[in-house]
Amino acid sequence: MLLKDRLKELRLERDLLQKDIAQILNLTTSAYGYYEQGKRVPDSETIKILSNFYNVSSDYLLGMSDVRNYTKDSNITIALNSDTDYDELPKEAKDEINNFIEYIKQKYKNKK
Repeated sequence: MLLKDRLKELRLERDLLQKDIAQILNLTTSAYGYYEQGKRVPDSETIKILSNFYNVSSDYLLGMSDVRNYTKDSNITIALNSDTDYDELPKEAKDEINNFIEYIKQKYKNKK
């Protein structure tokens, strides 16, 4: 999914109008509309504001991931194996584990 699609999807999920988001970003409605039309790409600061507003990762917003947000706790406390020490893993590995955990949660969320 592309950025323009994610922006529209997230806005509609909250029953907001383009003018509502434009106001948050201090833009004109047409300027924001260009983002949803794919005619313009928001700068990094705007991506950050939108990610925080929608409570999603910037990777999700940019279409680089289907995981909406990552666990904010960098110290993984999951004991998949009591002999495993996750603190020694690099941040990238912890992010991958968190990404996989979020994927599994989403996959089985509706199967309860």
